[in-house]
Amino acid sequence: MNPIFFGFIAYLIILFVKGILTYKYNRTLPDFILASRRIGPWLASFSERASGESAWLLVGLPGLALATGFNAIWPAIGCVAGILFSWTFIARKLREKTEQYGAITLPYFFESKYDDKTHALKITSTLIIIFFFTIYVAAQFLAAGKVLNITFGISRLEGMLIGGGIIIFYTIMGGFFAVVWTDFFQGSLMVFTLVLLPIVGLYELGGMDKMANAIGRIDPNLLFVGGGDTGLKMFLSVLGGLGIGFGYMGQPHLVTRFMAIKNPREIRVGRFIAVSWAILAFWGAVFVGIVGLGLFGNIFSDQEMIMPYMAKSLLPAALAGVLICGAIAAMMSTADSQLLVATSAISEDIYHQMLKKEASQRRLLFLSRTATLIIGIISFVLALTAESLVYWLVLYAWAGLGASFGPALLLTLWWKKVTKQGILAGMIGGTVTVLVWYNVSVLKNLLYELIPGFTVSLILIITVSLLTQKTKSGLR
Repeated sequence: MNPIFFGFIAYLIILFVKGILTYKYNRTLPDFILASRRIGPWLASFSERASGESAWLLVGLPGLALATGFNAIWPAIGCVAGILFSWTFIARKLREKTEQYGAITLPYFFESKYDDKTHALKITSTLIIIFFFTIYVAAQFLAAGKVLNITFGISRLEGMLIGGGIIIFYTIMGGFFAVVWTDFFQGSLMVFTLVLLPIVGLYELGGMDKMANAIGRIDPNLLFVGGGDTGLKMFLSVLGGLGIGFGYMGQPHLVTRFMAIKNPREIRVGRFIAVSWAILAFWGAVFVGIVGLGLFGNIFSDQEMIMPYMAKSLLPAALAGVLICGAIAAMMSTADSQLLVATSAISEDIYHQMLKKEASQRRLLFLSRTATLIIGIISFVLALTAESLVYWLVLYAWAGLGASFGPALLLTLWWKKVTKQGILAGMIGGTVTVLVWYNVSVLKNLLYELIPGFTVSLILIITVSLLTQKTKSGLR
């Protein structure tokens, strides 16, 4: 049997068994959605990191580095800074406040915090989550198809069916508890892959000097962090890369990990682990693409195939199989978390809190698992029709969530003058700005949509909150 195929099948069996073993831990909806806040700092930090980076880190970012050279360093720097900021300024306060209000989801937290009897905040945030997470999960399914296609020669459709099917299964079975334990394993595999592969590639090339010479013969501009751009064009390019970091504080599937930590005092340990992981992983992802460019040149019809191609070309088959599983792990660790958050938006925020407060825990668990299956199927269908690269699909969903929830969460936790009208205006304004900016080619090519979306949302929250201070009686 092909060692790569054997390693992949063994990996899928582990995930399958994990889903079955953790089924028994889900007796209530809080168990399924948040593991009843009993997650330690190591599990929380590895799960937050593995969920945060997805196939974008193993497939998308190396592909960007292959195409743009050292200019890809800016998204990496922005992401590490965003991770540090989120763990420093969001994690502990959110953990304490959500427990104070008894909230197990972000939409319910906003509604409880602002005593919103109209449910406008909950409905708006739930719709935003479902819309963008459906796109986000579709990107992960698409990545699975790409990786399995180049690894085993199967069609992208078959790869998507395999990857999507196993994710949906163990998420339905094990809920949040299965997801965080799986994320710990997957996060370890991801960072191992991203550290080892560029080191092996550099050794094969003969060192940094020979890598630089090889890239310089392809295009000298690829050796510069500006990518050959100057002036305003370079500034906007760098700003767009760094701006990705603004999105971290507004990703519901990441901040949920903060909410699940057993003790708020453990946040400091979790922050150190998460930032250390990020530094290693982002350095590795960029250098996978750059070293791959030096080794193979830009020979790929799809630049996002560099990581699995590099693993198969440089390593023994068994080890290559392990590293390629790292790419699958990246896709799965994000898709399962996003499915879970989208599911909770339907089962907890809409059905339980608004339609049937007296619903039994058994019924709520059944609804949650059904919603997971439905959202997974919709995402799969969307992935079949997607024409964008994984990199851009992920960044679109990332921008929508970051602009909608980032400013709202930051100001809710740190500014006492915020009103529910301000939060609602910011959520809607940030979402609309991202949708318009992304779909107008002139604007999209000018600047990454998260930056104008985040800015509009922040300005609207502050402005509308100041204008509605006299009607703030519902704020607790």
